[in-house]
Amino acid sequence: MNVLRAARPLSGLLRQTVLPGRLMCTAAYDTKHFENLVKADNVVVFMKGNPDAPRCGFSNAVVQIMKLHGMDNYSSHDVLQDERLRQGIKDFSQWPTIPQVYFNGEFLGGCDIVVEMHQKGELIEEFKKIGHRSALLDKAVEGDNTTKSS
Repeated sequence: MNVLRAARPLSGLLRQTVLPGRLMCTAAYDTKHFENLVKADNVVVFMKGNPDAPRCGFSNAVVQIMKLHGMDNYSSHDVLQDERLRQGIKDFSQWPTIPQVYFNGEFLGGCDIVVEMHQKGELIEEFKKIGHRSALLDKAVEGDNTTKSS
């Protein structure tokens, strides 16, 4: 009988991962690692895939919202490339889902919150706080000028 027993993590730094056909023990990233990642840029997105090729609908929704606001310059991390990153960012934020969006090192939310903030116009204010003028403001001005000149 082949019985697999979970190893006890050493000081919380080792995590055993069981995948079909293999067993791996990986060192988890520490809190400081995630603090550095989320503070590395004004906007940081942990997602499945990357902005050019999102690999899930929720990640794609966040990317599209960023594009609508003219936010093309942000850091992204593909959690599908590293299980330690995928689980670690969830533990760090205490938020169970991916994608996760950070503004100036602070957790803004996941897809549902970003979509809701976008729909309510609140995301424009969040962009202002980090020194980014939302492209939607420019489109609104263009629309007003078109209406007035007609």
